[in-house]
Amino acid sequence: MSAWQPLPDDLPPEVRHFVEQVRLLKDRTGLSLAALGARTAYSKSSWQRYLNATQPPPRQAIAALCRVAGLAPADAERFGVRWELAVQAWPRPPAPDPAKPGQQEQQDGVYEEEVPTLPWWVESGSGSGSGSGTGSSGASEEVPVDSSRRVLLVAVLLVLVLALVAVVGAVAFG
Repeated sequence: MSAWQPLPDDLPPEVRHFVEQVRLLKDRTGLSLAALGARTAYSKSSWQRYLNATQPPPRQAIAALCRVAGLAPADAERFGVRWELAVQAWPRPPAPDPAKPGQQEQQDGVYEEEVPTLPWWVESGSGSGSGSGTGSSGASEEVPVDSSRRVLLVAVLLVLVLALVAVVGAVAFG
């Protein structure tokens, strides 16, 4: 078993419970952080941040850990619910001072970004054991999906298809 560093005292209870459960699950795998990183496409340093509660993990990282640990779909889904509760309660870093342009929050040498909660239709089969989303694909770090960009892309594609149909119609019937 790993000797975990103590979690901060000011963590909300939902976050503390979630991180403790993720630590237990990681320990149950018997893998080192480096081996876990190799099996999940999330780096050792990312797992250190997630397991020490300095950064919330992406849902896909938790789904990958559940797969590596061999959890049943129902148990993996419970981890998804715990993740949702924890992310909602996760302490946000203080906003940058507007008086200092170009300032970014930095923690442990990594620039932090808020990980958005994705709508149910965007998430990659959590709890289904489908293996979609993350895995050992060799991706280096997590890339949160920005659902507003996805909607914009779909809208642009629809406009292009409509324009193409209009041009084809004008040529064929014109």
